[in-house]
Amino acid sequence: MRYLTAGESHGPQQTTIIEGLPANMELLEEDINTELARRQGGYGRGRRMQIEKDKVQILSGVRHGKTTGAPVTLVVENDDFKHWQKIMGAEPLSPEEEKEVKRKITRPRPGHADLNGAIKYNHRDMRNVLERSSARETTARVCAGAVAKKVLKTFGIEVGGQVLEIGGIKAENPAYENVDDLKERTEASPVRCLDKEAETQMMQAIDDAKKDGDSIGGVVQTVISGVPSGLGSHVHYDRKLDAKIAGAVMSINAFKGVEVGIGFEAASRPGSKVHDEIIWDDKNGYQRKTNNLGGFEGGMTTGMPIIIQGVMKPIPTLYKPLESVDIDSKEPFKASIERSDSCAVPAASVVMENVVAFEVASALLETFGSDRVDAIERNINEHIQWSRDF
Repeated sequence: MRYLTAGESHGPQQTTIIEGLPANMELLEEDINTELARRQGGYGRGRRMQIEKDKVQILSGVRHGKTTGAPVTLVVENDDFKHWQKIMGAEPLSPEEEKEVKRKITRPRPGHADLNGAIKYNHRDMRNVLERSSARETTARVCAGAVAKKVLKTFGIEVGGQVLEIGGIKAENPAYENVDDLKERTEASPVRCLDKEAETQMMQAIDDAKKDGDSIGGVVQTVISGVPSGLGSHVHYDRKLDAKIAGAVMSINAFKGVEVGIGFEAASRPGSKVHDEIIWDDKNGYQRKTNNLGGFEGGMTTGMPIIIQGVMKPIPTLYKPLESVDIDSKEPFKASIERSDSCAVPAASVVMENVVAFEVASALLETFGSDRVDAIERNINEHIQWSRDF
């Protein structure tokens, strides 16, 4: 299973095309709209979330509520495009019109793709870069992830997430009973945090950053339970599922680090306090006493919950702008301001859930592959029984 996205931040729409879905899987627009609404929520979001009320249209690959096995096309229209048609239209401009193009950008913002992209693709107007590199593209990725979540849920696999840290404030009590409990409690939190005391402090930190014209980042976690063992492979570097997940997480806008399980904490522990001891019983087969390795050994799932942490840097668009250089005049200036959030960590938690879900769903379909949902379910059940008796 794979997907492609297309669209610009202020263009007419965001488009997602997914190939490789099995036939006869139930899929409704509401399954995707639920995730889109979650992405737009969270404390600290800016004015763009008031302008855009994202709703998906399923344009292909689904008939009467079920997938057909053909590529699925998903579209989310940008409501704000009506104000940007002259600036972002596809029609060519006359030389006179080019001179009058509004919102031309020649001043790169530190921390963005502006300057690197302009140099790579030879753009004198860096709007050609920032429109595509914008985090608005995560709308299309959440669409893909929402479909992946439906794949996983079809086979009894649940996905949840939480915020562990914002602006240096850490959740001291991030424990939960199961993924259902995790989802219920984080949905009730404005910052998707399980620790109520930390939640209040995080919200204050976001308010303080906004007041100061600054931004703050944080750490988010994704949890996936009910995953069978054996997804991924040890035989080649590019088939290791934890590596694929790490790459996918690092591809999210503003993410600068990823951990699996206890992650970097493993560097300070002895091996006896890192590796998960193996046990077996008639009912559950092979299990681990602990889950320090986050559900992975040798690039493959162990059957324990998948635990992933991602680090999001502060958003680089600041109302307290940093110094940069105009590419036309070469003169220094204070970076320009586009619409921005003071903190998007709660929303980033939702994005990471969906990005990780897609990698796991893709590995599931590759391992137990078939063109039909019923055949995949049979293959999974046979594998679970086989591995239990191994």
